[in-house]
Amino acid sequence: MSTSDHIVVPQEIIEQKIFLIRGQKVMLAVHLAQLYGTQTRVLMQAVKRNMERFPSDFAFPLKREEIMRISQTVISLKFSKSVYVFTEQGVAMLSSVLHTKEAVQVNIAIMRAFVRLRKILQTHKHLAGKLTKIEKRLEKHDKEILAIFGAINNLMTHPDESYKRTKIGFITSS
Repeated sequence: MSTSDHIVVPQEIIEQKIFLIRGQKVMLAVHLAQLYGTQTRVLMQAVKRNMERFPSDFAFPLKREEIMRISQTVISLKFSKSVYVFTEQGVAMLSSVLHTKEAVQVNIAIMRAFVRLRKILQTHKHLAGKLTKIEKRLEKHDKEILAIFGAINNLMTHPDESYKRTKIGFITSS
């Protein structure tokens, strides 16, 4: 691994800064600025100068309710008026507007984190599907076992009246 290929930021740090909002994995502008070693204001100025590169599926502002929902995790957002988030494509596009070597290295690390999360989610979906099948099978077995126990219990408490025991032994006449 060459020095230009080393990861500047640990994957775990990046993965903790990826949120699921509106069904998309996104990163907050404030976190991206921290990772790139710049101010959020500077990052957003670069984005605004190049808005044609950031359509609404690459970057978008959060609604107030969304800000309040994630402010439980990111306390500094609670009083923010405008919070921008970037999808994976938006983060990739940031590398074209931020021209420092550090930004390129951080971008590579972020892209790897998105790919890793996508693989983990695929694995979880596969396992979740298997778990659902097992749960359904167990539910069916539970119902069948309960029916068996119910039948046994019924036989024990209410013996069949139509069944008459015949006496075994010799019949003696008197």
